[in-house]
Amino acid sequence: MSKPLLAKHAIYPDGSGKEPCYKKHMTHDTDPPSAPVSADAAPPPPRIRARGRSFLALVLSPEAPLDAWLRGLDVQISHSVNFFNSRPVILDLGLLEPETGGLSGLLSALKERHIHIIGIEGADPSWPALAHWDWPAILQGGRPSGTVALPEAPEEVTQGDTAELPAPASETLFINRPVRSGQTIENLEGDVVIVGGVSSGAEIIAGGSIHVYGPLRGRAIAGINRHPEAQIFTLRLEAELLAIDGFYLVAEEIDPARIGHSAQIFLEEGLIKIQPLPERRVQENGSPVETTK
Repeated sequence: MSKPLLAKHAIYPDGSGKEPCYKKHMTHDTDPPSAPVSADAAPPPPRIRARGRSFLALVLSPEAPLDAWLRGLDVQISHSVNFFNSRPVILDLGLLEPETGGLSGLLSALKERHIHIIGIEGADPSWPALAHWDWPAILQGGRPSGTVALPEAPEEVTQGDTAELPAPASETLFINRPVRSGQTIENLEGDVVIVGGVSSGAEIIAGGSIHVYGPLRGRAIAGINRHPEAQIFTLRLEAELLAIDGFYLVAEEIDPARIGHSAQIFLEEGLIKIQPLPERRVQENGSPVETTK
């Protein structure tokens, strides 16, 4: 997602919201004398701080007929009751028409299921069925991602100039330890490699692929930025949830024959596929042979 700027006023030393007290600047003996300051002169305004925050949001794309789609959503929620809890969700209406039956009550139906919608795309508020919708406008939460510089003065734009955006980073994040329950590891622009296990209740989120050199018992969410080619690898599959590019499987939907074994998880024609990892062994004559387990 985009990284909105959240501007905040500086916190004053006394912790109050009043005007800050400005102390006299103590100059060195060699400093030139400062110009006299009028007692009526207003203090300089405080500098405004701004920081970036990155948000990971799920995208729901309802399809007609909506009553059938909601029944399917209920089935998925029943498999993983807490999946949508405290998760920001973007509602993509791009697959629906303005006249789609049941569209008027869709937002309230999602709220009844405790799905927190932070944004709506693929539609227009002028659609008659959406006229009474309360369109989200404010994003809250997120994770700090560094300081954002605010311009000191208005920028002059010359006609014909085009701004070039930097290419997104695609670095691999290496975690050389197990990931414990309740922890979340994120790399929104690249792969994640875990040298160790991922406990139940932990979550790994990657823009690219996920590699777990140990048992995977938590949640693995790969290819979040529309990367259907992303994959998930683990030496022992016991996951609570597997997801690639928005398609996911919960534990109850994973083939029991794959549980407890090494696995390669990938997306094929909109379906999550699981196959065993090849294992290289050496024959008595010294030549390698590939097997699966």
